[in-house]
Amino acid sequence: MRVGILILPDQRWSIAADRWRRAEAYGFAHAWTYDHIGWRSLIDGPWFDAIPILTGAALATSRIRLGTMVASPNFRHPAHFVREITALDDISGGRLVIGVGAGGIAGYDNHVLGQRPLTARARVDRFAEFVDLLDAILRGEHVSRLGEYYTVVDARSTPGCVQTPRVPFVVAATGARSMHLAARYGAGWVTTGSRADSVDGWWRTVSEMAHRFDDVLESTGRDPSTVDRYLMLDPASPVYSLSNIDYFAEAVGRAAEHGFTDAVTYWPRTTGWYAGDEAILDAVATSILPRL
Repeated sequence: MRVGILILPDQRWSIAADRWRRAEAYGFAHAWTYDHIGWRSLIDGPWFDAIPILTGAALATSRIRLGTMVASPNFRHPAHFVREITALDDISGGRLVIGVGAGGIAGYDNHVLGQRPLTARARVDRFAEFVDLLDAILRGEHVSRLGEYYTVVDARSTPGCVQTPRVPFVVAATGARSMHLAARYGAGWVTTGSRADSVDGWWRTVSEMAHRFDDVLESTGRDPSTVDRYLMLDPASPVYSLSNIDYFAEAVGRAAEHGFTDAVTYWPRTTGWYAGDEAILDAVATSILPRL
C-alpha cells in the first residue's frame, strides 16, 4: 500500500517549497496538487497554477513522484498541455504522473472563461477526445485531427517524455464511459467516492465504485494487476483523514481492503477546507508511513 499527499496550490512558494520537501522527507510515495484556475472559496487567493508549482516541486525534491490531481479539458488544450507535460517530465527526471479528469459541469474554471456548461454526456465526449489526443501526441506521433472539441495540426511532443512510451495517466472516473477510458489509457484509476452523511456510508460508495471498475476491467479484458487504484481520502468523506492518527491508519487499511493500491491524504490547512493540525501529519509520518 502506497500513500500520497495532496498539497493545495494556495501558498506562496516561500511556504510551499518546504511542504513539498517535507512530503518527500516524510516518505510519501507521491505528492499532487490541484489543477484549477481557481477553486471554490479559495478563488480570492492566494492561488497558483499547477504547472509552475510542480516545476518548483520537481527542483526542490529528488525522489517523490509528482502529479496533477486532476488536469481537465475545462481550460487545457492537448497540443499545449503536451508541451508542459514533456517539460515537467524532463525537469523531474521522469517522476511525473498526470492525473486527468473530465472537469466539473460548473465551477470557477468554466465561469472565468465564460464557457457554456456542457451536459454530462458532452463532458465525457470532450474528455475522451482530450485523453486520446494527449496519448497520441505524447507517444511521439505527429498528429493532425479535426475533432468535435479540439483541432490540432502537426502537433508533436519532441523530444518526447523521459518515461516511455509516455508519462503515465491516472484517470479520474465514476461513470462507465470514463471508467472505460481509465481501462484503455490509464496506468491508474482514481476516485473520491461519493458524498455521504456518515463514514460508513461513504465507504459503501467507495466499494460500489471499486466493484464497478472491476466489471469494466473484466469487460475490456484489461488485467487488473496492471492498473493502480487511487483513493482520495478527503474530498467526499465526512471526516478528514488526518483528524487523528488512529482514523488515518484505519482509513488506509480500509482502502487496502477494498483493493486500492494507493491512498491520498491532504496537507492540513489552518482553516476551511481540509483544516487540521500538522502535528498529526508529523505523527503519521513517524509512526504509520514507515510500516507501509
